[in-house]
Amino acid sequence: MMPYFFWGSGMWIFPIIGIIVMLLIVLMIFWRGGFMGGCGGNGHDRHYHDDDRHYSRSESAMDILNKRYAKGEITKEEFERMKKDIAG
Repeated sequence: MMPYFFWGSGMWIFPIIGIIVMLLIVLMIFWRGGFMGGCGGNGHDRHYHDDDRHYSRSESAMDILNKRYAKGEITKEEFERMKKDIAG
């Protein structure tokens, strides 16, 4: 008589809720980029996000520094100091 009491009192809903929660977690993982990585999806062409700037791995540090200086994000003194840091 015990199994009928268990299923008859509404306890059948908990396994269904558990399955729904697991499916939602899996969907969130794949929606956020999956197991393979960020923006590229295949893990090879990831981008670094820094506010509005997006830098891919194929860009060198000097390319990024030149772009930031050209946009006016850094001063000439900062540019020269960072260029020395990169080169040295």
